[in-house]
Amino acid sequence: MLHTLTASPFKTDLAAIVRLFAAGDDVLLIQDGVLAAIEGTRSLEILQKAPISLYVLEEDIVARGLSAQISISVATVSYTDFVALTVKNPQQMTW
Repeated sequence: MLHTLTASPFKTDLAAIVRLFAAGDDVLLIQDGVLAAIEGTRSLEILQKAPISLYVLEEDIVARGLSAQISISVATVSYTDFVALTVKNPQQMTW
């Protein structure tokens, strides 16, 4: 399943959302959700403990001026990669 996180981790209960992830799920951070990929944050720590593949949309990182702050442990993807993730995962949930 592809989970797309659009909201800021400061405005959501990320720990509750993560409990709904299953092993092998893909999680894509877009819009204000990219804030969860900032190095050293509690949000990133929560996501890294989950048995998921974690991605962040490059265009949204650049739009927010966060390129230097995003953890290198999170895979950065383009819109083309976003489409590939949606094709790979017929089931999707947006948070």
